Amino acid sequence: MRVSVSNDCCSSSDAPTNVTSSAVPVTSSVGAGVVRTPMRIVQMDCPTEEALIRKRLQGMAEVVDVQFNLMQRILTVDYQQGGLETVLAALRAIGFTPELPNDQGEWSHREVAESTSTRWWPLVVAGIFAVVAEGLYWFGAPAWLSFLCAVVAIGCSGLETYKKGWTAVMSANLNINALMSIAVTGAVLIGQWPEAAMVMVLFAVAEAIEARSLDHARQSVERLMEVAPDQVTMQTVQGQWESVAANAVVPGARIRVRPGERIGLDGVIIAGQSDVNQAPITGESLPQAKQVGDTVFAGTINGGGELHVEVTADANDTMLARIIHIVHEAQARKAPTQRFVDRFAQVYTPIVVLLALGAALLPPLVAGMPWYNAIYNALVLLVIACPCALVISTPVAVVSALGVAARHGVLVKGGAYLEMGRQLDWLAVDKTGTLTTGRPTLLEVLQAQDTIISREQGKIIAAALASRSTHPVSQAIYQGLASAVTFDALNRIQLQEFTEISGSGTQATIAGTTYYLGRVQWLVQEVGIELSPAFRHALNTHQQQGKTITVLACDAGIIIGFVVTDTLRKSSVQAIQALHELGVKTLILSGDHPDTVRTLGQQAGIDVVYGGLLPQQKLEHIEALVRQSKAGMLGDGINDAPALARADIGFAMGVSGSDAAIETADVALMDDDLMRVPWFINLSRRTYRILVQNIAVAIGLKAVFIGLTLAGMATMWMAVFADVGASLLVIINSLRLLRP
Repeated sequence: MRVSVSNDCCSSSDAPTNVTSSAVPVTSSVGAGVVRTPMRIVQMDCPTEEALIRKRLQGMAEVVDVQFNLMQRILTVDYQQGGLETVLAALRAIGFTPELPNDQGEWSHREVAESTSTRWWPLVVAGIFAVVAEGLYWFGAPAWLSFLCAVVAIGCSGLETYKKGWTAVMSANLNINALMSIAVTGAVLIGQWPEAAMVMVLFAVAEAIEARSLDHARQSVERLMEVAPDQVTMQTVQGQWESVAANAVVPGARIRVRPGERIGLDGVIIAGQSDVNQAPITGESLPQAKQVGDTVFAGTINGGGELHVEVTADANDTMLARIIHIVHEAQARKAPTQRFVDRFAQVYTPIVVLLALGAALLPPLVAGMPWYNAIYNALVLLVIACPCALVISTPVAVVSALGVAARHGVLVKGGAYLEMGRQLDWLAVDKTGTLTTGRPTLLEVLQAQDTIISREQGKIIAAALASRSTHPVSQAIYQGLASAVTFDALNRIQLQEFTEISGSGTQATIAGTTYYLGRVQWLVQEVGIELSPAFRHALNTHQQQGKTITVLACDAGIIIGFVVTDTLRKSSVQAIQALHELGVKTLILSGDHPDTVRTLGQQAGIDVVYGGLLPQQKLEHIEALVRQSKAGMLGDGINDAPALARADIGFAMGVSGSDAAIETADVALMDDDLMRVPWFINLSRRTYRILVQNIAVAIGLKAVFIGLTLAGMATMWMAVFADVGASLLVIINSLRLLRP
């Protein structure tokens, strides 16, 4: 039961005073003749309004589908083209005020005209008159005087409730507004004027406090957007610097960031160096050293050096904006516990209403109970019938957890993954770029005995192939050969039919000869290259030391080999140990040589190690795991995407990870810190404990007061205290998740 000052469950005309102008998708086509439009409804943020809107819209021929994000008050409607005005009119007819985004996909900053005192004075007046009505009734004053004071109290605190209640009754929807209206009216009709007044005032005051608490949970994510400045300093075509709106800057422009300023847009540093505090994006506690060529994000804080940054994304496509958008989408996806609670609530309310009807009729007819007592008990049951404390017990907890995760650099794409995290039995990790830093270096060049081409020419061809690949090992080879290979020599190499085989290597045709640069296993098993005994011995020696070997070959045989090494991330050993302490077993799924993977696995303390795997084989291992238990996959590359998608929870490295991995994964680690995985599992367990506590409180208090009512021991004001008290308890309990 969530009502603000206006007494509309969970909503308030003044609630969105600080709504952020985060961009949302504007009207778009989703099919033949079907259009999708998001709209913000400031009076909507709990299942009471959702049920009313759903019933009204789903019965319309123009409406195809409706989707709700209650915590952000966003309703998305799919409708037949040309039906928007009909949809808006239907919403206004049931008392809602829909707002459409502007052409930039932003909501307006809606300010409240009334001051705080104006919003609260009706409740203050109502409280005074309710207390006076109780006093007059207690001291035996004339009944009409007590009645008059009660009517004033009800009028000051409950007119909006009556208005909403009437709309709900006309829509055949027994929501809290309808139940409260019936209960208070019934109390007045049986002569309980002071109690009716006090019930309505208590209801309004408690719900106003509750609405403020809900806003706190809602804003836990919205506050992220506030860290990005509205203005940036941009260089004009004339070379001058001027302050412009951040949303007016296009990719490719140059902006200047002075020491101590917040960076306004994502970009790449083209001049200067500084330490940058990335906590708003990645949750890192320490500033990171940045220099020319490094990426910086909107909302992060520049340190002591001036930076010139080339913008790479507009204001609506920055990392920060995408985080906000993804978290908003996650809030709209109901977690399993929430879906269960919603189904339970749909059954609970009709049952209690029928119980109230039975309590009003059966005791007088069967047992001779006075009608007054029976009707009073029925009215108490009507107050208890609202399941709002139950239905908000899950979304507030989930949204709070999503918000705190985002602030700590863990981007969770749905409440379902948040709940599932506590159930993980296994975590599979990729090696290069995930368990290791992903920044391997070239240590040594191995020359084959039977030289097919010269060593120098082999380096040039290898550098040409490696320069076209995005794989970290190829990049390490290219960087390692950069000093030995001239730019002119590379330009003379004409690559034709260049192909990158995910998880294996690259190949291209040069002057009619096909050259391969990749894993030894791929070259031997797939391409058919043979290794000489001496070269095989050299390879085995290095692989047993945990080093990666990449080979350049052609159909005639091995040309040259490259010894590359990578190091474990600082957090890898600590993270694996923390996972083991949580009861999560670990394994490596890597395409690297089994000996190399085994050595690194031993260093990190991994339970099970698999090396030499193709993407399809990684997928097969994950499929085998998820058939037996709950398994997660942590990776960073394109070749990890199939396994990430198949795992129960896919984790991607948010900084070093490929776009395919990040888009496929269910959770992104924005600072590439493996310790965020055990942190996420702990957050999942905390969230689940709070969900169980909330449901127990909500159902337990309802059950106790239903029993007290049937025993004739409960009063209406006690029922209101129990109902709104339960709502406040579950909200406050959920807000504990916002603490670090």
